[in-house]
Amino acid sequence: MIRVNSNVRLNFPAIRKLSDAQVTALEQTAEALHTEAVQAQVFPFDTGNLQNESTAVDYSQSKNGKVTIVSTTPYARRLYFHPEYHFKTSENPHARGDWYEDWLPNGSKSQFAIEAYKKLYRRLSGV
Repeated sequence: MIRVNSNVRLNFPAIRKLSDAQVTALEQTAEALHTEAVQAQVFPFDTGNLQNESTAVDYSQSKNGKVTIVSTTPYARRLYFHPEYHFKTSENPHARGDWYEDWLPNGSKSQFAIEAYKKLYRRLSGV
């Protein structure tokens, strides 16, 4: 008969550091995605209100693993879901509806958020 004995000691400060790094990396990834979309000049642009002042990251659920990029203007939904509109391209040459499409699954930049999160998490956690 073989007897096995083991003791497990959890390093709670290290676990807390990793958990906090997850939340911070998630929040920073959402900010990076918003910045990436602004720099790609895909938002419809008349006064700049939609992409600059009225679109922000909502962190209220970040501790639960969820962040949301929210546009608070009443016309944002209409513009986003109607790519058939003819958007002015004088300010943002790539302005269109569905402006986050490139960053969604199967989009040309679908790996952006995954790679940004990995990089941020590694930097924040020291792993």
